[in-house]
Amino acid sequence: MVPPIYQTSTYKQDGVGGLRGGYEYSRSANPTRTALEECLAALEHGARGLAFASGLAAEDCLLRTVCQPGDHVLIPDDAYGGTFRLFAKVLSGWGLSHTIVPIADIAAVRSALSATPGTKLVWAETPTNPMLSVADIAALADAAHEAGAQLVVDNTFASPYLQQPLALGADFVVHSTTKYLGGHSDVVGGAVVAAAADIAEQLAYTQNATGAVAGPFDAWLTLRGIKTLAVRMDRHCANAMRIAEMLAAHPGVSEVLYPGLPAHPSHKTALGQMRAFGGMVSFRLAAGEAAAVAACGRTRLFTLAESLGGVESLIEHPGRMTHASAAGSPLEVPADLIRLSVGIEDCEDLIEDLRQAI
Repeated sequence: MVPPIYQTSTYKQDGVGGLRGGYEYSRSANPTRTALEECLAALEHGARGLAFASGLAAEDCLLRTVCQPGDHVLIPDDAYGGTFRLFAKVLSGWGLSHTIVPIADIAAVRSALSATPGTKLVWAETPTNPMLSVADIAALADAAHEAGAQLVVDNTFASPYLQQPLALGADFVVHSTTKYLGGHSDVVGGAVVAAAADIAEQLAYTQNATGAVAGPFDAWLTLRGIKTLAVRMDRHCANAMRIAEMLAAHPGVSEVLYPGLPAHPSHKTALGQMRAFGGMVSFRLAAGEAAAVAACGRTRLFTLAESLGGVESLIEHPGRMTHASAAGSPLEVPADLIRLSVGIEDCEDLIEDLRQAI
């Protein structure tokens, strides 16, 4: 019923050059990691899944496999700060250039693709972090493919339970499995799932060559988390919707960013491609940055912490925390913004906690 933890670095061989069940060394493959990778591929309906030591390790492997120095990529104007840092501070020195576009604006994406012929990848987050914009994945895939590019979708916020980008035409899905897939704030990991088997083999080669793989215990914890993904996501989504509605009616809140609200600009897109609207809610305080920082420090059930997607509710100030690396760039987030990762606790308690904090 439960895959065992193969806590081993190496394997006995049946003879010189003869692998035992396909395993020789746990950087190359480990049975517990294989179980997770098969699970990830099944969840996303891909040809193959690969598990990594972190979400950023997964992104780095994908980019170094698909791209070469001199290539060009489109990235969202509302990307996770760590992803932006990878493009702007690390891979730019390797020779990978990028253009920042509002990824939910298909016309803007097409214009950027026309302006940069030979673009290799369109990189999308949907919903985005932390502004919760939702892009039309099928339309993005069409635009990318018409321009000879491939589409990558970071599906971390939605999880495979709420959204399946490969079925909508994406070529790759990436995850921070630390978040909803693991679901319990006790493991760090990442994943890439490829739609095509040939590129998946190339990704596996890079994974082995660079070595940022998920360890067996981390893979086991992630598999355990995935078993309850559906029931957890149902509760995350239900709680988040009620909290978003409360915040939208609160006089101290100037804006609520949640795709489940009919007033959200991406609401219709989300309705068309998501099972529900997720557990992430962002909002802005009318009183400004100081009030936002103070409110983050006053909650009692919402824990002030980075990360997201666990069963516990978290609150953070993106401008000073998760997205500090984007300060001064086109991806800088509003200073009065608060981001919530809504957990599965009693919703009335969570609502009261936010009211007293604001």
